[in-house]
Amino acid sequence: MRHWTATIAHIQLVLGITLYSQSPIIKYFWKNFNAAKETSDLLFFGLIHIFLMLFSIILITVGSSISKRKMTDKEKFKTMLIWFTIALLIIFIAIPWPFSPFANRPYFR
Repeated sequence: MRHWTATIAHIQLVLGITLYSQSPIIKYFWKNFNAAKETSDLLFFGLIHIFLMLFSIILITVGSSISKRKMTDKEKFKTMLIWFTIALLIIFIAIPWPFSPFANRPYFR
């Protein structure tokens, strides 16, 4: 379970960075950084979203690495529970929910 969680998270990271680099919103954000950073939606998608997602992948990777080195199964699962739960909470914060104060996006466009 530990290995598959980290593997899927890293695959999602590669896909996310690919989409991030192709997004017209992100291209506009970086070309007009001084003006765009004043808008909360553009700031969220240009900086906050990517950094929170990267941080959560780092937490998953570190948690996976630490749990691999534990001796008993109880210690391994406790370590995974703590690190993966923190990463999941950060992922939920970084998702642009329609009710989010950071970015207003509908469920369907």
